[in-house]
Amino acid sequence: MALQFIERGVVQLPFVLQEQIGSVSALFKRYENVPASLADAALIRLAEINDSPLLLTTDSDFQIYRRHGRQMIPLVKP
Repeated sequence: MALQFIERGVVQLPFVLQEQIGSVSALFKRYENVPASLADAALIRLAEINDSPLLLTTDSDFQIYRRHGRQMIPLVKP
């Protein structure tokens, strides 16, 4: 279903990893004790570059992760 939303343009992912690699690398360092996966770091970065992020996840690590260092990432947990 998620891919269908992307195909229809309902969900857009304006994220190019090459453009964000410095910030993503810094997130890996910040959360090396968790440890964050590439997908986790990319989602944290997406939450940082979007004004009103809302993340749907079942991953409990997102209760630890912060955007811009201190701000909680708004979560929807099914």
